Amino acid sequence: MLDYKLLEALAAVIDCGGFEKAGDTLEISQSAVSQRIRTLEIRLGQPVLVRSPVPRATPAGQRLLNHVHQVRMLEKDLAQAIPSLSEPATRLRIAINADSLATWWADAVGEFCARESVLLDLVIEDQDVGLRRMRDGDVAACLCSSPQPIAGGRCEPLGSMTYLPLATPAYIERYFPKGLADASLQAAPAIIFGPNDQLQHRFLAQAGYHGKFPYHLCPSSEGFVKLALAGMGYGMIPEIQAARELATGQLTSIAPGHGLTVPLYWHFWRHGGEIMTRLTSNLRNRLG
Repeated sequence: MLDYKLLEALAAVIDCGGFEKAGDTLEISQSAVSQRIRTLEIRLGQPVLVRSPVPRATPAGQRLLNHVHQVRMLEKDLAQAIPSLSEPATRLRIAINADSLATWWADAVGEFCARESVLLDLVIEDQDVGLRRMRDGDVAACLCSSPQPIAGGRCEPLGSMTYLPLATPAYIERYFPKGLADASLQAAPAIIFGPNDQLQHRFLAQAGYHGKFPYHLCPSSEGFVKLALAGMGYGMIPEIQAARELATGQLTSIAPGHGLTVPLYWHFWRHGGEIMTRLTSNLRNRLG
């Protein structure tokens, strides 16, 4: 039978990013955390952590982390039936894209988290990457653009987000006076969220352009809009996020009538417990 003190030590090291902070969280010494990890590895006959430079789970460790996350959610369900077992709050680790976090997410889950005493540990990932974190056992659920559930997981559609290629009128006059010509797309600076952000490439491919282009990297949804407002580039910005700037004419599309619609899917473990079922139902009701 698994010793959950050992598994909690593993989870704490990954969640906290190191042994010392894990010890503070568990209220034990750093050496005690190390000893628990060594004991776990001895019992398994294989390592569960790669210890440098920042601790990360091995494949075996990732499967154990996935188990820990599911057990935590099941314990929340048990506490509903036996209140004396209840802890102050349940923590859910969720991968979410920055644009959802900057727009609709808080309104959709705020009341639920207060009612259910849930604390969120949000991991910011692009829509195309978040599912990998769940597959690796790093998160209990994720929002992403893939409709394909992973083994042991479930997937539900939550709607979509529409992105528009936005820039200031002055920027458009400077770089696109004659529309989306190849020469203009090759010279005009774009704004990209990060190296995994493919929205810009999809838009350009849709416009028939497949060449290189200059770009700023800005891993912040709020900063993304500010760079566009400063005339530094054009970027794929959620229509709901830029509603005010569009209404006032501060930002406008470099290709009126064209954009990208990105579907959003909610992925969670099939045996995630009632707390995950209720969170999923809450998201479905709020966004449906």
